[in-house]
Amino acid sequence: MTEADGPAVDLIDEVRSTVNTIPDGKVASYSDIGAHLGVGPRRIGRIMGLLDDDVAWWRVVYSDGRPAVCHCGTAPQILAAEGTPFTGERVAMTHARHRFD
Repeated sequence: MTEADGPAVDLIDEVRSTVNTIPDGKVASYSDIGAHLGVGPRRIGRIMGLLDDDVAWWRVVYSDGRPAVCHCGTAPQILAAEGTPFTGERVAMTHARHRFD
């Protein structure tokens, strides 16, 4: 598979595994995940769109803390139920950012 064909299956699996390590009450930005895996945030966003709902998609936010707007905009409610701290309508990234090892 070439880059033009789309993301490699191994990278899709890595993104899935990485997102599923984010605990309740924490989030990671597309940039955080990209930096952890050595790819750009747009590529992470593209891959997130390929994943099933068994991945904690709501824990992946924009770098400014804005939650995802997919799934009828339910991410803020799910995050709040998990105890994720917010400042207004954005996740409080200084408190909620998950640090990958």
